[in-house]
Amino acid sequence: MKQLMDLCLSFSVVTGATDGIGKAYAEELARRGMKVALISRSKEKLDQVASEIINNVGISYAYPEYFVDIPDLDNAIDKMVNINVMSVCKVSALSKGVILNISSAAGMYPTPLLTLYSATKAFVDYFSRGLHAEYKSKGIIVQSVLPYYVATKMSKIRKPTFDKPSPETYVRAALGTVGLQTQTNGCLPHALMGWIFSLLPSSAAMSLLMKTNKQVRARYLKKMKEK
Repeated sequence: MKQLMDLCLSFSVVTGATDGIGKAYAEELARRGMKVALISRSKEKLDQVASEIINNVGISYAYPEYFVDIPDLDNAIDKMVNINVMSVCKVSALSKGVILNISSAAGMYPTPLLTLYSATKAFVDYFSRGLHAEYKSKGIIVQSVLPYYVATKMSKIRKPTFDKPSPETYVRAALGTVGLQTQTNGCLPHALMGWIFSLLPSSAAMSLLMKTNKQVRARYLKKMKEK
């Protein structure tokens, strides 16, 4: 297996680098001796830590919701497409090295009540795999990373578990797939979940996701009503 340093030279650019998976990528790459340039929407949080580009910036829904009922829908569409889609296209420019685009397991199949988010992450996955096919002969590796839940602020999961690892645990595993897989769920528990889901008929998967997200939506709305 090629070492990451051999693939990437010695420099990385990490977007969305001040929290969660992006921050964990920056810290792990720095620990491995790479120079890291950090990019984030939170300018005050940035400081210098790690030829690799990691496109991790992204936003999701505040809670699962029917598409036409999303608060401030037009603005939500513009914001999510600009951040989840346009940023990936603009940052994915490299003459040699590795580009890691953080998609989501939600981009592996349509996800009811997270439809817009799911669609933007499906774009990231398809875009990344297409780019890899176009540029692999020129020494550029493009990998699509599709995590399930990781214990981050965005997921609102505080305590890591086997299937919901900490960002640090997830990133250490995910970096081990660079150069081996162009599309990865990043770690063994997530790969197992992806495999199990792939065995389900599309209609069954959609029904399960709809049921799950309706329950999450109901809990959120109940909590907001009680405030």
